Amino acid sequence: MSERNGLRYALVGLIVIALIAGLVLFVSRPAADTGVAKPAIEPSAPTGLQSLAEAAGKAPGHRKLNIQQWKTAEGARVLFVEAHELPMFDLRLTFAAGSSQDGDAYGLAMLTNAMLNEGVPGKDTSAIAAGFDDLGANFGNGSYRDMAVASLRSLSEPAKRDAALALFDQVIGQPTFPEDALVRIKNQVMAGFEYQKQNPGKLAGLELFKRLYGDHPYAHSSDGNEKSIPKITTAQLRAFHQKGYAAGNVVIALVGDLTREQAEGIANRVSQSLPKGPALPAPAEPQTPKAGLTHIEFPSKQTQLTLAQLGITRNDPDYAALYLGNQILGGGGFGTRLMDQVREKRGLTYGVYSGFTGMQSRGPFTIGLQTRAEMSEGTLKLVQDIVRDYLDKGPTQKELDDAKRELAGSFPLSTASNADIVGQLGAIGFYDLPLDYLETFLSQVQGLSAEQVKQAMRRHLDPDGFVIVTAGPTVPQKPLPPPTDKPAEQPAGVPEH
Repeated sequence: MSERNGLRYALVGLIVIALIAGLVLFVSRPAADTGVAKPAIEPSAPTGLQSLAEAAGKAPGHRKLNIQQWKTAEGARVLFVEAHELPMFDLRLTFAAGSSQDGDAYGLAMLTNAMLNEGVPGKDTSAIAAGFDDLGANFGNGSYRDMAVASLRSLSEPAKRDAALALFDQVIGQPTFPEDALVRIKNQVMAGFEYQKQNPGKLAGLELFKRLYGDHPYAHSSDGNEKSIPKITTAQLRAFHQKGYAAGNVVIALVGDLTREQAEGIANRVSQSLPKGPALPAPAEPQTPKAGLTHIEFPSKQTQLTLAQLGITRNDPDYAALYLGNQILGGGGFGTRLMDQVREKRGLTYGVYSGFTGMQSRGPFTIGLQTRAEMSEGTLKLVQDIVRDYLDKGPTQKELDDAKRELAGSFPLSTASNADIVGQLGAIGFYDLPLDYLETFLSQVQGLSAEQVKQAMRRHLDPDGFVIVTAGPTVPQKPLPPPTDKPAEQPAGVPEH
């Protein structure tokens, strides 16, 4: 669940489980921290348009990725895919330095990451940006609950490559954390907190994580809060950088127009530019929270409904079954059970989603939607009844077949570019997934039976175990309309912000 990316350019509001996005983060979303890794499309050089009839019934093509891995002398894990189709390369560093490592200084990881490119010896933020632009290179960064990332895209021509890497090495290894930039970014974050107060979805999401995780590091927002942000000092940023951005605490992912020798050279120089130090321990497993409902009074015509319970780690053996099962329940957009029953047949919402966010420790399973305030109680019960029925009976064979077919068609697209692949490599390394994960995930999904999906969902979800947070007005309630193919009242427009 991403909290802030490119902080100094925009103020971003939290959307609950935007990880799903899948999380998204993960392999996230990292979306989130993570999303689903999917194989790449086989490049081709067609001489003309292929007819739909010719393509019908054929399995989607993809190339097998030859993932090479090794460790640098400083302890960084490296994953590399050689791809010479374009004269460029993508580099992504994934550090175990997300907000779960904040300690009591909530927002420390986010501020450290946001300040990386604010200054290096001899260059301010404008000079850094101009340096990358002049080389045709692109720098990116972001901070989440599990991880912090820094990325570089550059031309592979030696002169451009070496110059871009030299600047990148300074940014990640020698940030100066200038005081004036810290003041400016803190002001942006504080303004964001004011925006949150007008956003019922954000308020519900913040409260949901507090209720779900209690004293666990995942409970607090990666952005920190109004009390914690003003207290953070440049000395704390430097100390966090020394341990969080250490060479032993990073996964280096490389994809592009490079030989193995060139990739080793890049990984070595990046690793050597970082502080020396070991990997940081993953957060402890959270305690199961007490189920129940919390209401936040908020003046609005709609009520935000959020439901959650502890889900899974990213490397859980049931991940494929749960991913497929959730696609049928509420993760696959139109055609899911939740969308069909709540929107299509009753017109109660603009959209409803559900999803697992696999993380280092047990991430959340969430359901979220907005509905008319006067029907919020009935809608909440309807959602709970849909989940209960699904866990009791499981998917139908048709639902299973349709979900598998949809996944087979969309699966290759998530690694269609080098940028997509480098993100997947980072997730494979960070969450210690098998190197052949990109090749085996789809076959795992296609081999699942309806009973296997049902049992996996039942192992990890309890229909009576939801922590629920609602945000909206207290108004007299109306009964829900009966299900019909043509609801008399259509869902409200885009959800209120």
